[in-house]
Amino acid sequence: MVFCFLLFSPFYLLSQLPIGATPLHDTTQKSAYQQTIDRALAQHFIVQASKPSIATVNKVNTVYNKSALFYTLLILSFLLAFFKYFYNRYFNTLFRVFFNTTLRQSQLTDQLLQSKLTSLLFNVLFIVSGGIYLYFILVQYKWLMLQKQGYYIALCILATSVVYCVKYITLKFTGWVTSKNEVIDSYVFIIFLINKIIGIILLPVIIVLAFSTMQIRKPLAIISLLFIALMLLMRYFRAYGLLQNKLKISRFHFVLYVAGIEIVPLLVLYKSLVLFVK
Repeated sequence: MVFCFLLFSPFYLLSQLPIGATPLHDTTQKSAYQQTIDRALAQHFIVQASKPSIATVNKVNTVYNKSALFYTLLILSFLLAFFKYFYNRYFNTLFRVFFNTTLRQSQLTDQLLQSKLTSLLFNVLFIVSGGIYLYFILVQYKWLMLQKQGYYIALCILATSVVYCVKYITLKFTGWVTSKNEVIDSYVFIIFLINKIIGIILLPVIIVLAFSTMQIRKPLAIISLLFIALMLLMRYFRAYGLLQNKLKISRFHFVLYVAGIEIVPLLVLYKSLVLFVK
């Protein structure tokens, strides 16, 4: 439209001149010509020269390349489909044991415990999806920026893996020292059972957080955090029921354990990430 105005404006302005006028040679007719231009510019609906000027500030539109993230999530989704297809029996048994709150189906539990490689693969899936989810939660609440996306995602995955490796080694060492290996193995099984379910369910949440708008990301982040909190509470209740029956511990000692082994390491990890980012 602006191009058409620039193209046809000279013809319009010349048509407004009096017949016989020669604006290039006469000073009086030059003035009339200038008045015609001013009147045409003042009446034009795009230029609107008669109205006061308005200063506008254009914001820089920063575009982030999400191609690497897209292919990463695509590979992660493919791996989940691969596990579901080739380890379908383990996948179905995992959810059956999860919904069995008393864990009395010892045969199903033994099937999961015997599949060491499959259990390891699902644990790796949880660590990767949990690390990516942690990154997007930190970005959502302005604790991390979108710059160096691959670096921060790798850092979050590494932090998640370190936390659970340290927890696993600590629990195994505690069971060896106290000669309660069977109880510790059952407790570790409950922890990683809940983690596997969280890792599977978080995958579609991560995809939505990565490619949706702010209006969708904000409520989804809150819902996902509430879901994870619910799963952790379920894990603690199951663990307490197991430990109370086999070790006869009180609720106070169990709360001390949760604070020392579960909450304090997470707080240390959060503080370390904040100091490292700063």
